[in-house]
Amino acid sequence: MAGKPVIRAAGCVLWRRSARDGRPEIALVHRPRYDDWSHPKGKLKRGENALRCAVREVGEETGVRCVPGPELPTVRYPVKGRPKEVRYWAAEAVPGYPDEPGEPDEPDEPDDGFTPNIPNIPDAPSIPNILNIPNVPNIPNVPNIPNDEVDQLVWLPPEEARERLTHAHDRALVDAFLDAITT
Repeated sequence: MAGKPVIRAAGCVLWRRSARDGRPEIALVHRPRYDDWSHPKGKLKRGENALRCAVREVGEETGVRCVPGPELPTVRYPVKGRPKEVRYWAAEAVPGYPDEPGEPDEPDEPDDGFTPNIPNIPDAPSIPNILNIPNVPNIPNVPNIPNDEVDQLVWLPPEEARERLTHAHDRALVDAFLDAITT
């Protein structure tokens, strides 16, 4: 793989507090193309920094707005003979609207100190919780969920999420996430 360009991507271990007991629940997405369960993630667009990509991908793949927290370990693995590098953050789900798909990319800026510009649109039309996610009222009408890329979203306690995840590198992120939110 030496000399081949690195595929750069970013994502989040998306989480919320359970309505039942206040403990963390982790969002996993099912990708029908690969028939796997993973954390929301995707490739960086030209000129996009990793944190902005991670927040955008959460919105696109889940329809959920999030607030990023601590950075988690970067995951590296080969894809069709090319190296892939995925940066991750813990990100808490919050009620509201994700960035609108199709917004123009802003110029590249350093990841340090980046605060996502996520609009608060109180009068925007929304539809009832289309994914039946408790504690996230009025999820906006995001027309790409489900879609060819992601067809299911589940919220699970960390132990169950670890079991459901298809890839070992994704399971290791659950442990890193738990360490990050308890320290």
